[in-house]
Amino acid sequence: MVKIRLTRGGAKKRPFYHIIVTDSRSARDGRNIERVGYYNPVAAGNDKRVELDVARVQHWVERGAQMTDKVADLYRQAQKAGTQQAAAA
Repeated sequence: MVKIRLTRGGAKKRPFYHIIVTDSRSARDGRNIERVGYYNPVAAGNDKRVELDVARVQHWVERGAQMTDKVADLYRQAQKAGTQQAAAA
């Protein structure tokens, strides 16, 4: 099964996650099909906390990909931020 999940990067005590599309049997930091965004839980100042290509995530979900709980939450946040930006423009 294809999953949309997080893969960890960053330094010790400074996590940084890429949001990837991968086969569910792959290791956490192993091979991926596509990178669709990132999540920075320790973002400060003007740094972005979540950057996500919502259209590509939707593309994969339509083809049967399953999101993890955390990625589903980040997806909702990205959609909400996208609609707020569109309303402000």
